[in-house]
Amino acid sequence: MTNQIRKKPELLAPAGNLEKLKFAVLYGADAVYIGGQQYGLRAKAGNFTFEDMREGVAFAHERGAKVYVAANIMAHNEDFAGMADYFQMLQKVGIDAVIVADPAIVDVCREAAPGLEIHISTQASVTNWQAVQFWAEEGIPRVVLAREVSLQEICEIKRHVDIEIEAFVHGAMCISYSGRCVLSNHMTNRDANRGGCAQSCRWKYDLFAEEEGDMHPLFAEDDETFTMSSKDLCMLEHIPEMIEAGVDSLKIEGRMKSIHYVATVVNAYRQVIDAYWDRPETFVFKPEWREEIMKAANRPLTTGFYFHQPTKDDQIFGVPPKMTAYDFAGLVLAYDEETGIATIEQRNHFKRGQEVEFIGPGRERFIQRIGEMWDEDGNSLDEAPHPMQKVLVRVEKPVKPYDLMRKEKGTT
Repeated sequence: MTNQIRKKPELLAPAGNLEKLKFAVLYGADAVYIGGQQYGLRAKAGNFTFEDMREGVAFAHERGAKVYVAANIMAHNEDFAGMADYFQMLQKVGIDAVIVADPAIVDVCREAAPGLEIHISTQASVTNWQAVQFWAEEGIPRVVLAREVSLQEICEIKRHVDIEIEAFVHGAMCISYSGRCVLSNHMTNRDANRGGCAQSCRWKYDLFAEEEGDMHPLFAEDDETFTMSSKDLCMLEHIPEMIEAGVDSLKIEGRMKSIHYVATVVNAYRQVIDAYWDRPETFVFKPEWREEIMKAANRPLTTGFYFHQPTKDDQIFGVPPKMTAYDFAGLVLAYDEETGIATIEQRNHFKRGQEVEFIGPGRERFIQRIGEMWDEDGNSLDEAPHPMQKVLVRVEKPVKPYDLMRKEKGTT
């Protein structure tokens, strides 16, 4: 594989709302991608008003990070009403780039907001260097490749075309080709290519055969139900190969995922990228990085299309394996160095004697049991049952605002 490194790759994180944007940036993202109120493919995400965008852009830019907006629907005629005004507003609030799939939307954006950078979305299904060359000749600075592209194909693209390449490294995988699915349309009248996907592939199905108008089951009563679900993508252990291939932006999926997911995954990828970039010749992958990712994993993991064509081993059939999941139990608001007491905002129930972990941007996690706890008035507590409740907790090591306290699900 030819080394095509030019600059340190960007770590691009999802942000479903303003709070998640802040966590993504603080935990190490160089850029975040968000959705507005229109033209995106995550209609059920929190999404951003223009006011939220202004605050998010200011927060990110103050910390050297960028903000991109997904406007990657496949547009119908009626979708173009008001589109020019929308892009003009994105430019006014300081958005760094828009992610677009439809060529007509590219033209609208160029005319309405000529200063707004355009990236070609993965929804455009770009899988070869000649398609990348086409967009480069159109003046597009970056293409987000389809997820069906292999690592070797990325190397070939970079050999032929001088353009930024963005590629997914982590998150959910669509079982259809580059998201071109109409199951949701057929079953729920929600258009997957206009932001309404109902994730019909992840439903549970029984199989039948139709013979002369009669339906005959192809399963026994105790058989597991069938799904069409892919395992989740994870390239954490292969970041060196992605960097060596010349990928300019390493993208994490998950605008609808939790704060805990965003912070944990971004933090892990940040550490791996930095460790390899700083000392590539002595880089050794640490098992604890993988362990950290597994604490935010919702499904088993796969490398997708990067090294081989996926097989049945890259999919989930029947009941998925149980993952060791963690709950976001509390957010650190403040820490008193003299007393060793942290002020924590409750996000899930926790109590005295329970084992918890603290994680923060760019540092090692630590584990402790909850000991002394008080409410804001100094009254002793045995538990913190109320959402957003402010609780004082004695911690064994220093913590900082925006550190997370988490607990293993099901623990007492």
